[in-house]
Amino acid sequence: MQIKYSFSYWGNDHLSPAQFINAIADAGFDGAELFLNPSDRITNEFLTAIDTIRNQNPDFYFIALQLPFPKNDSVQAHIQIMEENFSKLAALNPLFINSHTGKDYFSFDDNCKIIDAALNFSAKNGIRILHETHRGRFSFHAASLIPYLERFPEMELVGDFSHFCTVSESMLDDQQEIITRIIPHVSHIHARIGHEQGPQVNDPQAPEWQGHLEKFLYWWQQIINTRKSAGQSLFTISPEFGPVPYMPTSPYTQQPLSNQWDNNVFMKEYLKATLK
Repeated sequence: MQIKYSFSYWGNDHLSPAQFINAIADAGFDGAELFLNPSDRITNEFLTAIDTIRNQNPDFYFIALQLPFPKNDSVQAHIQIMEENFSKLAALNPLFINSHTGKDYFSFDDNCKIIDAALNFSAKNGIRILHETHRGRFSFHAASLIPYLERFPEMELVGDFSHFCTVSESMLDDQQEIITRIIPHVSHIHARIGHEQGPQVNDPQAPEWQGHLEKFLYWWQQIINTRKSAGQSLFTISPEFGPVPYMPTSPYTQQPLSNQWDNNVFMKEYLKATLK
């Protein structure tokens, strides 16, 4: 199975779209993960930059991120904004849409209405929609995610298990059976190392985090093995170490404790060397 790596624009907005796309291509990435608003000029700049880089790499891809920002938090408003976002993003022809879906404080039934709307949009419009495991969303907690997967067995996830660790204040050693049930639904990985008290370690190369790195690698390898066994030929991963405030900082100076760009390049190279 071929594994391709993408880089998120999150935290890199000091670079123009063309500078960013060229920089990640030069660093050996195969695609980009982008939060795009089709009405913004910057979206056209990204699409132009991607078309240009495809002259050298025709398979360069991009993933579109969907974040709903309704003016009120009603379920219907969430669905309406989400579907509007899906329509705009699908027209850009991304590899798939990564959706931040639902709310952790919505009821199970209300979140199911939102998920059902997303799945219906996906089926009717021929666009894959993956739902990110993320704090604040319906997917914030490993065990409470299981009933949704039972209701919607076809649902695909973006696996960011750092959020599960933070919410549970553990490395999920007592939840492996639950994680095993989630893994078959993971179709894209956000490769960030979290820990018991936060979604991002200060430096993934630091020796004090070696055990955490190995634990995440174990989960990621399980995901890859599952997809291989299913006969899948391509899998995508986005190293996703973020900027401040995801990035821990020194007190008073607020200087980041490591370099976001370097962390993501390191993670890509590490996974290329270790995932089988």
